[in-house]
Amino acid sequence: MVAEAPVADCQSSARYSYPRDLALFVHERWNTVHPTIDTGLLPDVATLEEFFSACYHASVLREEDRPVTFRATLAPPELFAVEARPPDCVQRIDFARPLPFHPDELQRLAVATDPQRTLIGVHTDRAAESGLSIWGLIHSGTRWLRDIQGGRRAAAPLPPVPVVHVHAPGNVEVYKAYGLVGKLRGGCLSGTRVSLFESQWLPAQFSQIHEAVMKRHEVARQRARETWGEHWAPLDTTLPRRIGERMLKRVISVLRDARHGGMIIFIPEKAAASSSDDAHYLDCKYVFEEGRPSFQLPDLIVDILNRLTRLYGAPYPHVPRPVGWHEFEATTDEDLATLDETLFEIAHQIAGLASADGAVVLSNSHELLGFGAMISGRLPDVRSVARALDLEGARVAEEETANVGARHRSAYRLTDVLPGTLVVVVSQDGGVRFVSKRSGRVTFWEQD
Repeated sequence: MVAEAPVADCQSSARYSYPRDLALFVHERWNTVHPTIDTGLLPDVATLEEFFSACYHASVLREEDRPVTFRATLAPPELFAVEARPPDCVQRIDFARPLPFHPDELQRLAVATDPQRTLIGVHTDRAAESGLSIWGLIHSGTRWLRDIQGGRRAAAPLPPVPVVHVHAPGNVEVYKAYGLVGKLRGGCLSGTRVSLFESQWLPAQFSQIHEAVMKRHEVARQRARETWGEHWAPLDTTLPRRIGERMLKRVISVLRDARHGGMIIFIPEKAAASSSDDAHYLDCKYVFEEGRPSFQLPDLIVDILNRLTRLYGAPYPHVPRPVGWHEFEATTDEDLATLDETLFEIAHQIAGLASADGAVVLSNSHELLGFGAMISGRLPDVRSVARALDLEGARVAEEETANVGARHRSAYRLTDVLPGTLVVVVSQDGGVRFVSKRSGRVTFWEQD
């Protein structure tokens, strides 16, 4: 689910792709995703095209002025156990009789099926006029969203069958269980998912907080050994970064779901220490008092690291490797569960602040400085920016800024005059852009 190739640049192509192209694309790539699991559950290209076409046409409909969003899977009902229940398993619910598989029926079912929790079950029906029919629903729970929203527990298993996610008009993503195979967006085919958290530059943006957290953890480890004779387990040093990522993913997810839009600004420590009168960059309406703010992500991360390594330390030397993400998501320890819940509450708090007019402002060390911030309109305009075509921004395409909204233009102006700043812009339609100045030019990444 991580981007392994450049993001497709459809704007430079005169040819647009459609559901049949997506069916061919998925058929060619199917065995490259999770190749170690059963690959014999893929229908022929004609059946895939029929499945994707109905989903595609349903995506451009609206239900009482709301977009039609849903998940559907092309799989026989017998692949799902009747007695199973989420969140550890998926629950199968059969209709008394099959329903016709066409866009209007998907439109109606989309209202009653939360795409975050439910899939629409579709399978071949020789008696159906279209060849496919809807046999029922599959309740999966929300753990599968952890890669997007930052969840901790593993998702309920799905068989290796085609699963379609429809998020927006003309936007069809195809998965093999939970592994992305291909997507059709804006007439463009792609087999990658952009996850900037897998880049090198984004973690480097927050290296200061990582170093501070690790130093505090080592101090606590040494004190526990010298004072109480405790021997904590070794720590995977990537864990603090992943915990911070989960918090930011959840903030973005909440803003996306609210369909309100918002902006989160991370500014360098030097700028954070300066007054707004000196900087002339931001006018922050709600400024938090200096000192110890109510939001302390570093404290929370240190508490998680300390509890996890202590839990897996002596007298339980059964973990030969450093403890990290696997142990964090697998443990049922109540203290860790409470700390994880606190992490999510902080994320919702920030998302709530970002829903107000203006931006939320944090330092790169994740100190909450204020919200309701307006970027100065006196900053020089940025007439063109670089759209990143890969994770590191090595390949870019130049774009004019005349046709984007005020929120994006202000983000470009700020990052241009204040190097080291990162701005996350969430649009009302759910689009997400990360904006930063890289290699001397304002660059943005579209985040899936």
